[in-house]
Order: sequence, then structure tokens, then C-alpha cells
Amino acid sequence: MYRLSKLRFGFPIGLFLMLFLDGSISQVFSTHLFRTSATMVSHLVVLWLVCAVLFEDRFDIPVARWAAVAGAVFDLYYTGIFGIEIFIFPLVVYLTRVLANYISPNFLSGLLIYFIDITLVEALSYLASRMVHLTSMAGSAFLVTTLGPTLALNLALFVVLYFPIRGVYNWLK
Repeated sequence: MYRLSKLRFGFPIGLFLMLFLDGSISQVFSTHLFRTSATMVSHLVVLWLVCAVLFEDRFDIPVARWAAVAGAVFDLYYTGIFGIEIFIFPLVVYLTRVLANYISPNFLSGLLIYFIDITLVEALSYLASRMVHLTSMAGSAFLVTTLGPTLALNLALFVVLYFPIRGVYNWLK
């Protein structure tokens, strides 16, 4: 029972810590991350969710429900448009579960899954922004100035944070 209690409190605390770290990184490093030639968006929440699914065989966490809650907070706090991330984050959890069934979860397959998930998050966010006329950026410009740099940043964050996050999940079990 004690282990379950640690996990019940540890997972959401880590999720919301990552949520606020995303905003803090964006604020502190805004001059480096958001330029006209390249825009890099950190997705630490997605990293936390992907790692939860990859390590979930040892845990009993309602990841999809927490993803929806984190998506709602993300929408209200960062985007100002309710409804984009609240659907994208649970979709990422679902896609990660499907991919993890076909690929044995380890560091390299996790990197591949995270690559696919970040691409999905950015593409769906871009398409939603195009639909509600928040952006007029062409698709080719999006690929070059946003998706590519965002993938580079987040894959680097995955490489640096994968093992520390795995250690946190092992500690929480």
C-alpha cells in the first residue's frame, strides 16, 4: 500500500512539475528558443507521459486521465484556447501504448516513439491553429522553422532526461 501511495502522489507531482518547467524554460530561454529563423518548443509534459507509458508495466497509473487533466491545464494556462492539448495529450498516451506493444520498450525505441509523439503533437497543434486562424504560416515553413528545431530540442532533452526519469519511476514503485 505504501508504494501505491508514493506513486499516486509522485506521478501527478512530476507531471505538473514538468508542465511548469515547460513554461519556465520557454520564459527563461525565450531569446534563444523563439527566433524568426527557428522556433523550439519544449515538451517535457509529453516526455513525462511517454516515460510513464514505457515504464507502466511496473505501475498502475491512470496515465490517460492525467494526460487529459494536464492538457486542460496546459490549454488554459499556456495556449488560451481550451480544447487542443486536452485531446492531444491523451492521444499521445494512446499512440505510445500502441507503439510500445509492437516495439520492445528500451532507450532507443523510446527515442523513436518520442520522435513520433512530438511530431504528432506539433503537427496537430499547427493544424488546429490553422483551423481557427491563429497562424497563417505555410506548411513548409512550419516544417523548417518549427518542427525541425522542436524535434532537435526535445530529442536532446529525451537523451539527457530519460535515465533520471526512469530513476524517479523506479523510486516511486
